[in-house]
Order: sequence, then structure tokens, then C-alpha cells
Amino acid sequence: MFILIVGCGRVGSSVARAMLSQGHEVSCLDEDPESHARLEVGLDRGWEDLGGQFTVGAGLETDALVAAGIEKADAFIASTDGDNTNIIIAQIAQRRYEVPTVIARILDPLRAEWYERQGVHTICPTRVAIDMLEAAVLEGPSRESAAASGPAEAGQED
Repeated sequence: MFILIVGCGRVGSSVARAMLSQGHEVSCLDEDPESHARLEVGLDRGWEDLGGQFTVGAGLETDALVAAGIEKADAFIASTDGDNTNIIIAQIAQRRYEVPTVIARILDPLRAEWYERQGVHTICPTRVAIDMLEAAVLEGPSRESAAASGPAEAGQED
């Protein structure tokens, strides 16, 4: 599978390394040439030596998307630090290039839900954190439940 990831920050680079290690072809596109270094964290060889591709350019520029391989992409991940950019480039990948699997990282939960209803597959890390925090609070002990169970008795044998 050929996977194009736009945005090579902590998330994009981690997904890219994981997909490459699973045997997929992976191309990353980022405006910052320094972000290439993130791709090589923990690797025993260089990103390109392992078969990865890295293109410097903006995800909103058609020439950069084409140079990064969007025309042959089986999957496209929009993982920049901007919700607006991720929404737009995900729609470009979906509608103009007809990439079969398109996923956009959207930080705003309300926007993520709205675009999901419009047919854009979204991942919302904020929603995931909210759900996990709510679950952790509800699963944890409260003062009331701790008092009901009584203090632990010292010296009690099993």
C-alpha cells in the first residue's frame, strides 16, 4: 500500500515509521525540511535507505502533492498542525485525486463531527482525550466509596 502523510510532526512521523516498518511504501510531505529528522528517530538506517520518501512543500500546493505521490496513493493522512489545512487537503485527496482511504486529524471536536457527517473520515485527538479522562474519573475511587470500604487493617494476615 502507498501511504502519503502530510505533516511530519510527532503524529505524522510516528505513523510514517510504523507504516514503513510494516512493509508499506510511505511518502511524507512537510513545509519544514527539518521535520525529516523526526522520521529517522529510532531507525538503524536513514529514512530513504529504508524506502521512505520525503518531500519539502506545502500540502495545499498541487505540485507538492503530486511530487509526494498523491496520484498513486492508496491512503492519505492529513496530519498538519492546522485543522483548516487538514480539512482542505483531505477533501482535495478525496475529490480531486480519488484516494481510496483519506483521514484528517481535526483537533476541534465539533468540527471533526461536522466533517465526519460530510463524508471526511476524521480522527479527533481532543475527543479521544475527553473520552479517556471522563472514563478514568468515573472508574476511579471517590471519597464516598473509599470511606464505605473502611480503612485497611494493619497486621491482618491473608
